[in-house]
Amino acid sequence: MKLGLEDRVALVTGSSQGIGKAIALELSMEGAKVTICARNEDALNEAASDIQNETGNEVLPVRADLSRNDHVDRLVRTAYAHFRRIDILVNNTGGPASISFLETSNQHWLDAFNQLMMSTINTCSAVIPHMMRAKWGRIINMTSFAAKQPIDKLVLSNAIRAGILGLSKSLSNELAPQGILVNAVCPGWTMTRRVEDLAKAQADAEGKTSEEIVKSWESQIPLKRMAKPHEIASLVVFLASERASYVTGAVIQADGGVVKGLY
Repeated sequence: MKLGLEDRVALVTGSSQGIGKAIALELSMEGAKVTICARNEDALNEAASDIQNETGNEVLPVRADLSRNDHVDRLVRTAYAHFRRIDILVNNTGGPASISFLETSNQHWLDAFNQLMMSTINTCSAVIPHMMRAKWGRIINMTSFAAKQPIDKLVLSNAIRAGILGLSKSLSNELAPQGILVNAVCPGWTMTRRVEDLAKAQADAEGKTSEEIVKSWESQIPLKRMAKPHEIASLVVFLASERASYVTGAVIQADGGVVKGLY
């Protein structure tokens, strides 16, 4: 299936590893030019080299801390100056600390809000004017199945990622007349470094091994396994494509069936 992504320009945040890197790779494989960003410059440059060597398409790495608005502005300015357009924005960020509500402080909430919500708001604010001039755009906001089915000890992520679903729906209504489609993707358990860290934290707290924790999580998934990053990326790439021209305002799970609700 031709997805119509040849020569499109994409910006994928949080893309030096895990799901973000997989999304950038899949977009590049479909012919898109991609800007990637992360805080760790060495990991970022390594990811850019990996993607470019595998696909032969140009990848622009830009170091940025998405919790800082000046970094977001510089990221978008650099990407636009280099490629002269931004057609696709994928907002992807790492998750905040594993913590229960009674352990949180105001600073925990402010840090998580800046990390998850404000980074998405600021990146959208910087990119949308370019899409409006082109009268074409795709914005995909990566959240988590926890936005629909909260996870114990992840109260920061549960609350704020649910807010990103509301933001996504609001943007989809506002931007549809401009030819800009906005959707949210809720990945399920996916074998990434973030999940490995969560498993280790829970294992240490419960006196178990990380392998035992992962198996307990997998037992709750109808498919009885965690996703691989490229499986999440394939959905995102479809939503970024010409083939998804009538999909906007959607919240789509890629979770192996773990969310039990109908909606």
